[in-house]
Amino acid sequence: MLNGKNGSMNYRQLFEVTYKGKKVLLTGHTGFKGSWMLLWLHTAGAIVKGYALTPDSENSLYNMIGGDNLCDSVIEDIRNRERLESEIDQFQPDFVFHFAAQPLVRRSYEEPDYTFDVNIMGTANVLEGVRKLGKPCAVIIITTDKVYENNETGVAYCEDDRLGGYDPYSASKAGAEIVINSYRNSFFNPSKYEQHQKSIASVRAGNVIGGGDRAKDRIIPDIIRAFTNNETVVVRNPVSVRPWQHVLEPLSGYLLMGAKMVMDPARFSTAVNFGPYPSDALTVEEVVKLAISE
Repeated sequence: MLNGKNGSMNYRQLFEVTYKGKKVLLTGHTGFKGSWMLLWLHTAGAIVKGYALTPDSENSLYNMIGGDNLCDSVIEDIRNRERLESEIDQFQPDFVFHFAAQPLVRRSYEEPDYTFDVNIMGTANVLEGVRKLGKPCAVIIITTDKVYENNETGVAYCEDDRLGGYDPYSASKAGAEIVINSYRNSFFNPSKYEQHQKSIASVRAGNVIGGGDRAKDRIIPDIIRAFTNNETVVVRNPVSVRPWQHVLEPLSGYLLMGAKMVMDPARFSTAVNFGPYPSDALTVEEVVKLAISE
């Protein structure tokens, strides 16, 4: 149970109190995590406008849940700043959840320029649209746990650890964090919240698994495709330890973050990590064996 200004309540009740009847701009709503977030926001009673590219397949999670019936869906590129700003201005959101991104490490090696453009400038475009919004708004920007400089210590990262990124994907997300912090300091400084009335948070999670994920080069979808095609499961780094978490775990954290930002916008205008307990981390090989045993 939670104790706050609304009394004692569970998370479902808190999310309904926070989001019911509120306007939520959700970028990346046609993707894996975005589709789950869309369904959850709709269940909580939010009025959602989605902004994303076309779903990647006819049997996408977005199409399976009837996403077009759950939101006002705008199919457009996050790099189209003028269109994005226009949609934000017309919609006048109370919340923004920014999921739209190029999320794959392997693809970032193939298309580094696209990855940097989408992940860094796409984030800047969202923040610029919010900067021109003349009303209070809580903005939750989804990055990744890979924004940190990899020091190979095996110790979990803290929010104030040094940012970095070996591969283009990680570097692009670290770059997005720098953009977020710059806007937070320059235009949305928490100490001046009463003037601008914008609360800006970045939320960092990774190794998310769950139903509806069909992306290439992700362990669970790769296993399912191999089983379906009667092929051998190819594992690149079997001894790598990862903090695996089901998609609903970080999403509940993001929704909770939005609720906290309403309660105390200055305090929660910050960066927050979301992940499982260290004892719940598994190697890639252990995850593959669990999948095979099921």
